[in-house]
Amino acid sequence: MAPRLDFSDWWGKDNQKGTPVVVTMENPNYSVVEIDGPDAAFQPVEKSRGKNAKQVTWVLLLKAHRAVGCVAWLATVLWALLGAIKMRLIFRQGVAMESEKTSKGKLLFKVIRVFLVTSLAILAFEVVAYLKGWHYFRNPNLHIPRTSEFQGLLHMVYVAWLEFRADYIAPPIQALSTFCVVLFLIQSADRMILSLGCLWIKYKKIKPRIEGDPFKVDDVEDSSYEYPMVLVQIPMCNEREVYEQSISAVCQIDWPKDRILIQVLDDSDDENIQLLIKAEVSKWYQRGINIIYRHRLVRTGYKAGNLKSAMSCDYVKGYEFVAIFDADFQPNPDFLKQTVPHFKDNPELGLVQARWAFVNKDENLLTRLQNINLCFHFEVEQQVNGVFLNFFGFNGTAGVWRIKALEESGGWLERTTVEDMDIAVRAHLNGWKFIFLNDVKVLCEVPESYEAYKKQQHRWHSGPMQLFRLCLPAVITSKIAIWKKANLILLFFLLRKLILPFYSFTLFCVILPLTMFIPEAELPVWVICYVPVFMSFLNILPAPKSFPFIVPYLLFENTMSVTKFNAMVSGLFQLGSSYEWVVTKKAGRSSESDLLAVMERESKTMNQPPINRGASESELSELNQLKEQKELARQPAKKINKIYRKELALAFLLLTASVRSLLAAQGVHFYFLLFQGVTFLLVGLDLIGEQMS
Repeated sequence: MAPRLDFSDWWGKDNQKGTPVVVTMENPNYSVVEIDGPDAAFQPVEKSRGKNAKQVTWVLLLKAHRAVGCVAWLATVLWALLGAIKMRLIFRQGVAMESEKTSKGKLLFKVIRVFLVTSLAILAFEVVAYLKGWHYFRNPNLHIPRTSEFQGLLHMVYVAWLEFRADYIAPPIQALSTFCVVLFLIQSADRMILSLGCLWIKYKKIKPRIEGDPFKVDDVEDSSYEYPMVLVQIPMCNEREVYEQSISAVCQIDWPKDRILIQVLDDSDDENIQLLIKAEVSKWYQRGINIIYRHRLVRTGYKAGNLKSAMSCDYVKGYEFVAIFDADFQPNPDFLKQTVPHFKDNPELGLVQARWAFVNKDENLLTRLQNINLCFHFEVEQQVNGVFLNFFGFNGTAGVWRIKALEESGGWLERTTVEDMDIAVRAHLNGWKFIFLNDVKVLCEVPESYEAYKKQQHRWHSGPMQLFRLCLPAVITSKIAIWKKANLILLFFLLRKLILPFYSFTLFCVILPLTMFIPEAELPVWVICYVPVFMSFLNILPAPKSFPFIVPYLLFENTMSVTKFNAMVSGLFQLGSSYEWVVTKKAGRSSESDLLAVMERESKTMNQPPINRGASESELSELNQLKEQKELARQPAKKINKIYRKELALAFLLLTASVRSLLAAQGVHFYFLLFQGVTFLLVGLDLIGEQMS
């Protein structure tokens, strides 16, 4: 070992040289200074010596005011939370219990409840041991006392529990945690590579471009010759809130009227909504728009069945491309002019996908957190895969397909709830290429309530597992390159659709609380703190205005892992509601520019004479009925909150584990478990989707 050179002691010795000097001045304007040695004059002066009593009093008052303000704020937040809990759990005002439809949901809730009861019993046992002074659990290298050292029966039981825990419980939990940490690091590396690819695209300014003006022709009379035939489809089902704005936006797309056909594919089972949609279609048809209304009597196959039925019409054979918009999407008038030209002179191109933009992203905390996830999905995942691989999952809307690519890939199939991903995978296996346009944005909505968001995420995570089981043989036997097969199986399905919800739920919702009661299998701090924060930082980069929400985003993603894990298992093993399709509830919000455009259109139509093609008394009564229904539709419905039992049970489990970590003096673990438990509590009480002031 190298010698340690430390001159601090030698330098700090009192080596006084010379005699002390005392200087006294008779002038009262000067102070009397006594110098003991050469170093005494250069010692730091205390800052508080120059302050009088009044200044110190004001400083203390300011600090006290800040402390009181902080305490008052915390008390207000706590009081509001307790009031919400009292209203939701005791009085049940406007509250409904979450219905457990499937045996899988009940089984998961029972397992969590067993874990909660066990953890409470172990915590009580640990508290008793702590009060007795048996601090063995603080030291990972346990000292098992001898028989002569036992202080009673309880002490003997406690020591037996320690031996059983160290020999039989800790090893499998440690092995599972190591496995999850490895998966966590692999998934983090994938996110890192995608982020670096996005930075490279921005640095090199790589994006699909249109060469020249594809619609410019010399002969004005043949100007429509350069415009291909485009079919626009708007599938919807009981979309009372958004049907009008969606049809209105699509009907204003800038394209020759004789080269476009709009299909409104209504699967509504509510006759009142059917009448409203028919009236809206009739209004635009009278204005000269080539639009038709279709309604299926038998609603089979959900959205896939609806699209399949529409594509079977004879007149579809005369069209080359098809654009699809869900009921809440509002494309800009130049959408087709920004997307369709990419197909020109590119016969291998099968899909052009536009990006989503959200009109209600700032509505509440839930919409802000969704915006972070979706911005990363579009700008990083889909853009990078589109540039380097020419493949990504079709988003089901805001995209233009070459009809030939759909037909050669087998068309729309009703075998899963993710028909968009299904057709994308089959088209990729047939050699078709995809393009993602990050600059072309289509306005839409994100769910504003936790109930709607949870159902949407269940469908988005159970469907890919269904599809993986069904298309795996086709991927293996396909004629595409081996690296494309590996990308489909290992990255597209396994890593991003199966491994992500598995390790997120297992690591942060199961193993981490267990390690608080089994310290032999403790997780390192970098796993629960540093790496997740860094990955959250990468996820939030495409939405820089959301940086203040990085901590709620991290906690909420761990909370949603319960729903995603449940959905993943249901889809993989075909359990319960794996094939259940629930239409995402919309609020019918429009952007400010859309509202101004609507006012401008209404002012123009007010000056134009109305188009009347004759109306009988029955038709007039029907119009009056439609007006009454529209007035009723505008009235806001009373919000009914729900209580989610699985999330509440996990909240109490994590809070119990946080108390255990506090006894063991594990600071980072305590704060993480505490905040994660509070997040689960807010989600379980349906407070995460409340409106922001």
